[in-house]
Amino acid sequence: MRLTKFTDLALRAVMRLAVSEQDGPLTTQEVAEAMAVPSAHMAKAVTRLQHLGVLEARRGRGGGLALTALGRRASVGWLVRELEGQDEVVACEGDQPCPLRAACRLRRALRDAQEAFYATLDPLTVTDLVASPTGPVLVGLAGHRPE
Repeated sequence: MRLTKFTDLALRAVMRLAVSEQDGPLTTQEVAEAMAVPSAHMAKAVTRLQHLGVLEARRGRGGGLALTALGRRASVGWLVRELEGQDEVVACEGDQPCPLRAACRLRRALRDAQEAFYATLDPLTVTDLVASPTGPVLVGLAGHRPE
């Protein structure tokens, strides 16, 4: 299974924010710079993560992005499911449905494989993802803050 670039970006943002207590709240721009992606792409990921309750954004002086308690303890499997959606690996229906759909064993096997992929991620939390050696590397990716 392959994750979308959007999911990859959102996961990297969550990981960076998980180690940001040392830096204080980060802005969307700072997270985008640390991850070397356009800020517009990061803003879309941040908006989706806010809707999921994984992070909160505060405006104004002293504001920025911060993970919520849910964001820290969230299962990576749950987060990926929410970001990727519940689509099947293969689209058997639609404008031109597959003629094998009534008797196909591949569809079920791919559905099982997709669930196994998520099940492997289910025990992991965001906190697990930023344990050493990853956390220190993420801190090192911080953009330069104006004083």
